[in-house]
Amino acid sequence: MGETIDPISSSAHESESEGEPNPPFKRQPSESSLCPTEEDEDELNRIQLGPKCSIRDHLEKDKDDESLRKWKEQLLGNVDFNSGEETLEPEVKIWSLTILSPGREEIVLPLPESGDPKGLWFTLKEGSPYTLRFCFQVSNNIVSGLRYTNTVWKTGLKVDSTKEMIGTFSPQGEPYTHEMPEDTTPSGFFARGTYSARSKFLDDDNKCYLEINYTFDIQKEWPSK
Repeated sequence: MGETIDPISSSAHESESEGEPNPPFKRQPSESSLCPTEEDEDELNRIQLGPKCSIRDHLEKDKDDESLRKWKEQLLGNVDFNSGEETLEPEVKIWSLTILSPGREEIVLPLPESGDPKGLWFTLKEGSPYTLRFCFQVSNNIVSGLRYTNTVWKTGLKVDSTKEMIGTFSPQGEPYTHEMPEDTTPSGFFARGTYSARSKFLDDDNKCYLEINYTFDIQKEWPSK
């Protein structure tokens, strides 16, 4: 996520030589770009990923392959196999989203239990480095290919799309933490203002565990406390 606009990310610069703005949002390809875009969702739905199986079945498969067995045991850790034996569907609970910026207090974003955040969710200062941190918990079964997507619009125009592969996780009592690569908010007159965005957390089966529709601001200065 170079300079981009993903919440929770963006990039806009003014040309100093001619006084004309450059194209406001420009993203360099990265590994996260390999994640499916929104346009790929229908295609993903048509892909057959095979039947789900319980945690115990995961261990029983290829049990004669010692290296594979050790890898599975390492992935599963201290899972209670009996409690999850009959459960096929993994469950992912997103506990918190936090924006970290050097020299600033953490911005912990409240996640409403019913519906999307009302009003302006947060405000960032232009040209500021930041990192987005997720805290989430996995239960019932292994979640495969958990990924984060974020699409941003300004005045009705799509200005950015972010994809981040988070990984594959086994169920456990303690929550997981994942931090996005550091990014920088855009700067300049054309970058300031209010944006609307949609964030999703999905897995390889295209199951969505959380969708948030929200608005945020990029301003010349940080908001006063």
